[in-house]
Amino acid sequence: MRFFSKKNYLGLGLGLLLLLVGFFLLGQKPANNSLALNVAPFVLLFAYLVVIPWSLWKSDSKTEKAEGDANKGV
Repeated sequence: MRFFSKKNYLGLGLGLLLLLVGFFLLGQKPANNSLALNVAPFVLLFAYLVVIPWSLWKSDSKTEKAEGDANKGV
């Protein structure tokens, strides 16, 4: 039984990539540039509040249904 499907791992990878991009943008010099002040916080919020939670909570209904049908026979 697999806990995560391929979609979960891809979503988690996308979230981690967005975190890297957000922190990279946040660290750009000078500190008062528009990327560091305006774009980076939204990228980080999107990664932390949308993409990563979705990748952890999203379940593959086909996998769950198939596993549920297989467990009924037991």
